[in-house]
Amino acid sequence: MKNLTNYFLKKNILFKEISEVIPKDLGSRKKIQIYTATDIKSTYYAIFIIDAKSRFIRKNANDLLELFDKLVSYKDHNFKHKELLISSPLCSKAKEFLKQNGWSVRVDFM
Repeated sequence: MKNLTNYFLKKNILFKEISEVIPKDLGSRKKIQIYTATDIKSTYYAIFIIDAKSRFIRKNANDLLELFDKLVSYKDHNFKHKELLISSPLCSKAKEFLKQNGWSVRVDFM
């Protein structure tokens, strides 16, 4: 979590509250880290961190959107910012699809 706060601090985003959501609570068996955060302006963030060796493709993007919908239902809140921090190779179609759906995709996390 310290890496996450330092990363966003470099982007001039300071969080006053961060909590981790276990993927199992959302009915997922994926190896993904999910965080919900609130910055000092009371803006809500949904942060997904994926660290995989295989390529992130369009099918994975669809799964991510479903997981986000489950997070919205679980937390009973609609998040203003949706962030994907990824270290694996990213398919251009998946990246474009996520951006069309209001996601911010960052590949410089790790």
